[in-house]
Amino acid sequence: MANAKKLSKERTLVVIKPDGVQRSLIGEIVKRYEQTGLKLVAMKMMIPGPEMAEKHYYDIGGDAWIKEVGRKAFESYEKKGEKSPYKTREENGWAILKANAKYLSSGPVVAMVWQGASAVELVRKITGPTAPLAAGMGTIRGDYTLDSYALADSDKRSIRNLIHASGTVDEANQEIPIWFKKEELL
Repeated sequence: MANAKKLSKERTLVVIKPDGVQRSLIGEIVKRYEQTGLKLVAMKMMIPGPEMAEKHYYDIGGDAWIKEVGRKAFESYEKKGEKSPYKTREENGWAILKANAKYLSSGPVVAMVWQGASAVELVRKITGPTAPLAAGMGTIRGDYTLDSYALADSDKRSIRNLIHASGTVDEANQEIPIWFKKEELL
């Protein structure tokens, strides 16, 4: 019984990025999560500063995140028969972090905390994969996003995929305090 109660209290962070706010998709996105039975326990609109945006990306994964993202980017360039514009995987990872933080802080966002059984997994399922082209119809990204990594790379920008959603319970537990004070959570 105690485990079931703990599971029903699982929380996750969702941030509607500037592209989602600009396209007036806030209501539709909130509706999708509400329809599953998740409980909205915090919500605010804000423009995160560049420092907060960098903290959001770096504080969660740190140097390991930088290296992993850089490795994936290097492999992606190789698969396309191209050479990375960066000398090392770490430089590539830092460039991605800076681009993501620049975009996240470029305009208003809506930060939310959702609570419920398997909240992290459920939100990720509804949201769809990070790469919009891999997101199936019926997911938020599959239904509302046309961007791709190829387009983002050619424009030298971060991918516009509408939403950030915590990837794991541990990640959510680290991210929520970056965006919300304890007294802001209902």
